Amino acid sequence: MKKYVCGVCGYVYDPAEGDKEGGIPPGTPFEDLPDDWTCPVCGASKDEFSPE
Repeated sequence: MKKYVCGVCGYVYDPAEGDKEGGIPPGTPFEDLPDDWTCPVCGASKDEFSPE
């Protein structure tokens, strides 16, 4: 599974880790994140992310 990086702050979403604070379990691919999911660091939307 690909990692995705936030173009605003540089946060890397790693599917193997998920987003514990956002309620996203480990193993969740970026493509399966809810449309309203935002960067846990800066609040940027999914469309600000690109594959690493």
